[in-house]
Amino acid sequence: MTTETVFQLVNALVLPQWLLMIVAPRWKPTDFLTKSLIFPALLACFYIYYLFFGDSGLDFESFSTLMGIKTLFVQDTALLAGWIHYLAFDLAVGSWMVRNSQRRKVPHGWVIPCLILCFLLGPVGLLLYLGIRSAKPQKTY
Repeated sequence: MTTETVFQLVNALVLPQWLLMIVAPRWKPTDFLTKSLIFPALLACFYIYYLFFGDSGLDFESFSTLMGIKTLFVQDTALLAGWIHYLAFDLAVGSWMVRNSQRRKVPHGWVIPCLILCFLLGPVGLLLYLGIRSAKPQKTY
């Protein structure tokens, strides 16, 4: 498979779960996906493959300088591995936000913008969710 094909595949792989988390967060299949983290785990397998076996493996010394990172991401497989890394972690964080918001009884309408921002801008969505979560009083029993 070409890197472009894998790029299209991994992007398509995450979209259903993101949509389910936004429109049907309490549906049993959504609950299963957010608890099992099956898609982030599958993405991790792709990530490991491209990280260690793409373009003859990764030079870990590249991580020690910004120029090394720049040089590393010139390779298509390293760039693809980096993108898969983003997809996997953002989806795992989005899954956590859905579970956490349900446990803390944060209204889902407040969580939707956080999920959209997490999908598009990762840490921005997480930061917004943490702000919303901290603004909602936690009941103690």
